This record gives sequence, C-alpha cells and structure tokens, in this order.
Amino acid sequence: YKETQEIKQSEIAVLSRRGTSSHQVNPFVIISDMNTTEDSGSCYGIGLLYSGSFSTYAEKDQFGMTRLMMGVLEERFNYELAPGERFIAPETTLVYSNTGFTTMSHHYHDLVRYNIVRGEYKTKRRPILINNWEATYFDFNKTKLITIAEQAAKLGVEMLVLDDGWFANRFDDYRGLGDWIVNEEKLGSNLKSLAKEINNLGMKFGLWIEPEMVNEDSALYREHPDWALTIPLKRPNRGRSQLVLDFSRHEIVDYIFEMIADVIRNANIEYIKMDMNRSLTDVATVCNGYQSQGKVLYNYVLGVYYFIERLHQEFPNLLIEGCSGGGGRFDLGMLYYTPQIWCSDNTDAIDRIKIQHGTSFCYPICSVDSNISAVPNHQTGRITPFNTRFIVASSGNFGYQLDLAKLTEEEKAEVPKQIEQYKKLWDTIHNGYYYRLTDASSNNDIEAWMMVKKDKSEAVLNIVAVKAHYNWKYRYVVCKGLDENAMYQNSDGKVYQGAALMNLGLLIPNFTGDYQAFQFVLTKIS
Repeated sequence: YKETQEIKQSEIAVLSRRGTSSHQVNPFVIISDMNTTEDSGSCYGIGLLYSGSFSTYAEKDQFGMTRLMMGVLEERFNYELAPGERFIAPETTLVYSNTGFTTMSHHYHDLVRYNIVRGEYKTKRRPILINNWEATYFDFNKTKLITIAEQAAKLGVEMLVLDDGWFANRFDDYRGLGDWIVNEEKLGSNLKSLAKEINNLGMKFGLWIEPEMVNEDSALYREHPDWALTIPLKRPNRGRSQLVLDFSRHEIVDYIFEMIADVIRNANIEYIKMDMNRSLTDVATVCNGYQSQGKVLYNYVLGVYYFIERLHQEFPNLLIEGCSGGGGRFDLGMLYYTPQIWCSDNTDAIDRIKIQHGTSFCYPICSVDSNISAVPNHQTGRITPFNTRFIVASSGNFGYQLDLAKLTEEEKAEVPKQIEQYKKLWDTIHNGYYYRLTDASSNNDIEAWMMVKKDKSEAVLNIVAVKAHYNWKYRYVVCKGLDENAMYQNSDGKVYQGAALMNLGLLIPNFTGDYQAFQFVLTKIS
C-alpha cells in the first residue's frame, strides 16, 4: 500500500516506535511534484539502511523550500559515548528521477540487487519451496513431513521448509521459545535423519527459527528471567504470548546463536527462515552499568545484525530469509543480511497484489518471498483460482504453502507446469525492469504489471481481472519498456510491433468470474 500527503509548512512525520521498521510504516519515502506519474515528473526516493525504530520528518519553510530528515527515532534514544567509543549512524540512500516513479524504482531495484544483497544467492535463483505451516501448523511428525516432501518432490518442488514447532515442548504459541533443542520425541526422529530422507528425495531442507523471542514457559526463561526486556516491578506486556530477549547484550546473542548453530551443524540445513513476531515493548535492560537505557533499542538492532552475520560467517552457503510476522522488518538494512524477506503473512492473492505493488516502489522482486497458499484463504476466506494464485506468487521468490494432498487432480497436474514456467522466466522476472501498469491503491477492476529484460528481448505481462462485468468485451492493457521498433511474438503465437503494444496495448481475453488472471510472454523476434 502507499499513502500520499501534501508537504506544507506544518511538519509531516512518518515513524516507527515499535523497535522494528514495522508493519505500519516503512523507512522509505518519496518526495515528488504534485503531477509526477510513473513516466514523467520529478521525484526523490529516500530509504534508510536500518531495521529499528526510525523517524522521517518533512516540511516546507516560509520560502517554499522542502526539508526532510530521516534517521534513528529520537524517542528512547540517548547514546552517551564513553572516551574512545564511536557511534556510527545508519546510512540513508537517495535516488532522483526526472522521468517519474518507474525510473526511480529501477535505480532502487539495481541498488538492492547489486550493492546491498550479497552472498551466494545475490543474483542466483532461489529454490522453489514448500512450507508446511498452513498444511499442518503445530501438528506434525516425521511421517507427515516425509509425506509432504514425497508429494512435493514428485511435482518438482525443490525444498521443504519445516516451520514453527520442531523444538522443545513447542506444541502451541504459549511455550518453548528460547529452548532451541530438537524435539525428537515429537518428530519421531532426529533432525539429521529427517533432513537426509528429504535430501534423498532430491530436495533441500530448511528450518524456521525465532531467535529473539522467549516464552515464560521455557527452560531458558526459568533459568534467566533477567534476559527478557521487562520493566522492573511491572507485569510484562506480551505479544503472541512471548517476550523479547535483550539482544542488545552480546552474551545473550552468543548463547542463542550457539544453540541454533548446533542444530544447523548437526543436520544438512540449507535455508533458514528467521522470524520475529512482535513489537518491542518494556524496553529496559538489567545491565544499566553495561549500557544506558537510551542505548538499548539501537544496540538491539546491532545485536540482530550480529546474530545473522555470525550465521553468514559459519554457514556461508546458507540461504537466510527475513520475516517479522510477514513484512514487519522489510527494509534496506535487513536486505544486507537476508537477500529475501517474507513480505506479508497475508497470503491472499488479491490482497498480495496491493502489498507487492507498494513494495515494488523501493524493493525488487528478487527480495520478495511469495507463495501459493490454500483456499479458502486462511486470512481472508477468499477463494481465488489456482492460476491466479500462481501468477501473483510468481512475482517473487516462488513457492507453496498449503497441503498438496488437498489439491484437485487438475491442480496437481498444474504444479509441474507452474514450476517449469517460473524457472523458464526466472531471469526476466527477477533481473528485468519492473513496470507498474495500473495503480493498485485505486479501486481497479484490472491490475497489471510486467517485467522486461534489460536488453528488451523478453517481457512477462501479468494481468488480474479482479471484477467481471456484463457486456465487457474490449479491454486493453498498455505495455511499457519494449523496443518500439521491434516485433514481439506473444505466447499465443500472435505477433505485434513494440510501438503498438506500448500505445494501443494488448487485448485481454474474454472471461467470466472474478479473480481471473492471464500471463503473457512477449519474445522479441526481429
């Protein structure tokens, strides 16, 4: 989503007090002329490389000059420096475009791809995964997981990710966080054996963790209650029945790291989904002599970075996905440590169009993890066609989060075709230029977007007809980014001139029913 405000002499504030960049706002803003569009006009994109509480202030002075400030939130920030101590402020990125929002986005996308993201998966296709969460939630064992993996492997899925519930006495949301010891009794196996059986199916194996959190019903909390962020003599505020560990203290980070690293060392784990499911409240450390209370929030973020950096150093080939109840910590700072982020726990395909549209102003498709989920959708109850869910999910790092056994035979037959299509188009989708063809923040009947290879040799056009109407036969979607002098062959075999596609557009096929979707591949032939 995006929100627009006019900058006047009264100050506009965009900020997060939640200890993270947050679900509510993002540390990225655009300043533009009133008449700036996707393709014309001046705009500045400003993004902060930081994953904690932040503030952005914008105002005009009496002469009409615009002033903007972005950085660490001042509230609860008092970083007193000892002799010889240094404070390094987060960096801010600035991109200017005099040809509209699209050019600005393209510069930001390349900045993230080539100058922020690092490691083995910087420009590499990530494995097509299936996550067991919406299929089983906490109710699983080795037999169920192997059954899911066997079904997925037959259909061409490349990795199984085991989500929450594999450790300690973690049978629900109320217990176990902080005790990162494999529950072999629940699994009916050790993790090494489970991973080996999944590997024998030709699949990789991944694991969910939430290292910053602790339940009061855990051995860790019973032994170290002072490790949680709490205000003395006050009842703690809980989120998802959990408290937050004081990651501003390296001894706590090191302790949690060793527990989780020991799990990774003892099984062939090639992917980590690192979650964080609540805001930071009761921000107080017991180590007042170690650091002032005004340093805690900032040092907490550095502790999170330190934890992930240690993972990178010991496991350089590990693919790490960021997550914070979805997109609660989706920012440029986190993308240095995790090359992809789960951008929302809302997996509804129609809602995801708007979410991914807003995300695209700063963040490239290669940074977004997006899966096909079950219907009726677990968050909204909406029923959307399997093909529509594929087209939306394929505009990201593609995968599945559902029970494959509950798919119809027709849908099961579609899965290998979807995977083959995604792999074939991956380079264009992830490394091409992204174009927003409609404004998802408006109440549109049609949503459309496309990705074009930088040499303009191939383009992928995605269209979702959100609402159907009677006697509604002739609707065109105007393309962007093509070579106007070249000829392009559509995936239906028809040939069009680039100039015609970018001025007249492509006719949407006739359809009935809401939420129908179409994907066209345009290949340059001359």
